[in-house]
Amino acid sequence: MAVTLICPDKDPNPWIRALNALDPALDIRVWPDDHPRDDIDLALTWAHPSGVLKEYPGLGCISSMGAGVDHLLSDPGLPEAVPVVRLVDDNLVRDMAEYLLLAVLCHFRQFDVYQADQSEKTWHPLDPINKQDCPVGIMGLGQLGRAAARRLSKEGFPVLGWKNSPGALPETETFHGDGQLADFLGRTRILICLLPLTPATRHILNLETFSKLHPGAYLINVGRGGHLREEDLMTALDRGILSGACLDVFETEPLGTDHPFWTHPRIRITPHVSSQTDVFSVAPQVLENIRRLRSGTPLLNLVDPKKGY
Repeated sequence: MAVTLICPDKDPNPWIRALNALDPALDIRVWPDDHPRDDIDLALTWAHPSGVLKEYPGLGCISSMGAGVDHLLSDPGLPEAVPVVRLVDDNLVRDMAEYLLLAVLCHFRQFDVYQADQSEKTWHPLDPINKQDCPVGIMGLGQLGRAAARRLSKEGFPVLGWKNSPGALPETETFHGDGQLADFLGRTRILICLLPLTPATRHILNLETFSKLHPGAYLINVGRGGHLREEDLMTALDRGILSGACLDVFETEPLGTDHPFWTHPRIRITPHVSSQTDVFSVAPQVLENIRRLRSGTPLLNLVDPKKGY
């Protein structure tokens, strides 16, 4: 039995080192030079070429190299009978919560305004904002969303959450479904998107959504670039519907050098770094799923393709 790494835009060597450090006997191959493929039972993937996973007749599990699986589920050639798993790691959760706290505080403490003032050599202290007047709304209350909600609530921000199905969470006022989306948005001053990318959530960050937010709300997108209709963000900023945005994910990555987001004065950009996989931290989880696959026991972090997560 063997494992293949299919990650054309990532360096596979750190993954090989991390996995072999735990199991030197593990047979690890790297696409496209991973022949013979008949004995490969697990594929560890990121941004794989569409349809390539059908070339492995003995495949028993497909594992994402991160928490996201939209790159897998959007492949029309994904083998239907092969289970898909994702990686869930405490470091990923911690890093996302830290990133979101920083992004929220930068906006709340008006650093964007002060940075613009600095470029103009303008000394202009602003009145402080009360945290109770700045509710943070989180779309998506999975593991990352719940951790962010706890961190922001601990810092004194009122936290609202919106998800697909009903269910209460501590320290978070929870909304669910399309019927409660408008109420959730109307009370939100800072909107965070942490949704999985599915057909139902693609372009959910659009002009209609922005228009239902508290006037002058701020957007933070750390979900997927496909959640945002980019031209609608530009319109919302130009009309004053939104006061600004912090974007870590984009429809096309890397972001093209001629993209208008780069130079927009009210858009902050980071290059998809809000929560990055630490290969040495997740390697034990990958090996555990290999062990479970080969022993016929239930896999960790199994994905429901119908739900998209």
